[in-house]
Amino acid sequence: MYLIDSHCHLDDYDNLPQVLANAREAGVAKLLAIGIGDGPDTMHRALNLAREHEQIFASAGIHPQEAHQATPEHLAKLASLVEDPRCIAVGEIGLDYYHLDNPDIATQHAAFVAQMKIAVAVRKPILIHCRTSELAIPAAKQKYEPADAWEDLLSLIAEHWTPSGLPGIMHCFSGNEDQAARSLAAGFYLSFAGNLTYPKSTTIQAVAKSAPADRILVETDAPFLAPIPLRGQTNEPANVAHTARYLAGLRGASYEEVAAQTTKNFYELFPPTRGIE
Repeated sequence: MYLIDSHCHLDDYDNLPQVLANAREAGVAKLLAIGIGDGPDTMHRALNLAREHEQIFASAGIHPQEAHQATPEHLAKLASLVEDPRCIAVGEIGLDYYHLDNPDIATQHAAFVAQMKIAVAVRKPILIHCRTSELAIPAAKQKYEPADAWEDLLSLIAEHWTPSGLPGIMHCFSGNEDQAARSLAAGFYLSFAGNLTYPKSTTIQAVAKSAPADRILVETDAPFLAPIPLRGQTNEPANVAHTARYLAGLRGASYEEVAAQTTKNFYELFPPTRGIE
């Protein structure tokens, strides 16, 4: 019985051999390394790791916080990277309205749509990042009018992604039950990270408890979002086991059942990864 970490940032580690050894010891057999790097110029790093390590697969994408860098040159580079069979998804992509210094909404929308089109062209899933504003920002200091990232995201998905019939992942799902239902209806899997274990994450916990078994995944988002009891520490893929155990408790299932189900779901979503141990 083993786990798959469906979202981690492996190029952030100086001690990657030890991180991978820790993952193996914890029963984490495969990892999806997210290829956003420090921006579009470094989004190839995850694919390089996937070429070097059989247990690693990669994605590539331009994060919404870097949407202003979604130039024709960088989009062409992305289109080339995702042709590689070791690159199994486009992402993480989406919308992030949280910070005042993020690219404006129109720029984020354009980058998101352009990358969805690339994913449709290569027939590969997308990995979605969605974070809405939670800040009480005085109107005089706002770069743009307050907006709901989830509403915009789901609208763009309906227009530019759903017609393709392709699936995707709502990475580090942090929405409510309505947003979960709409994501599921659009063909997405819900991936739960370490923040699922936090005491104040009651909305996410309610979603995780009732989500269809065949549409759930677990992830770390390492080196970020370490789960309880490691919150505040540098996260790593081995810790996905903590999230899986917590998810099992929420759902009234055994750890083994959650491990088996989330692994099966990952294989359904990414058939090329099946059978490579």
